[in-house]
Amino acid sequence: MKLVIHGKNIEITDAIREYVHQKIEKAANHYQNLTTEIDVHLSVARNPRITTKQTAEVTLYVNGSVIRAEESSENLYASIDLVADKIARQLRKYKEKRQTKGSSRTKEVVQSVEEQPLLGDLTGDRAPELPEEVVRCKYFAMSPMTIRDALEQLQLVDHDFYMFQNAETGQLNVIYERNHGGYGVIQPRNGQADQNGRVVSADYQAV
Repeated sequence: MKLVIHGKNIEITDAIREYVHQKIEKAANHYQNLTTEIDVHLSVARNPRITTKQTAEVTLYVNGSVIRAEESSENLYASIDLVADKIARQLRKYKEKRQTKGSSRTKEVVQSVEEQPLLGDLTGDRAPELPEEVVRCKYFAMSPMTIRDALEQLQLVDHDFYMFQNAETGQLNVIYERNHGGYGVIQPRNGQADQNGRVVSADYQAV
């Protein structure tokens, strides 16, 4: 199991490195046969208005899946403790789903995309703008998966959206948490958005 530590605005001392190994490896100890690599990103925000500026982010690569957790506090060691606990919970959840996946299928309702109205122009009167500076790039293997599998991944990466390649269509889709509950799926229409940027959105509900 490979463990890599990165730092931003912080020097990764021997004491920090040893603490990360102790806490993160302990959290993943029972899942070494599943985990291939652990990526730890430690950072300190320079904005004085941010009180919880010591952040620990952990990404695990587990049998083709990605499990991610992030925690921030006023103390880096406390952030590492918190994120280690979260990673341990995420790994338990992942293993439980693997054990029950073959024996009991989660009931799900996916509304037909063809029945959904097209969304309007997503930008409105605003001109699309890119960030002035790309602060971080991430690269992930994108194996084809079903919408149900993508939902499981969304629940593991600690984000409110997840991009994936739809195994049925071969297209790139995005599954996201809706503000009023449930999930939504954004899909290109006929493989592409139209010239006005309209896309197809379908509601998704896991029961």
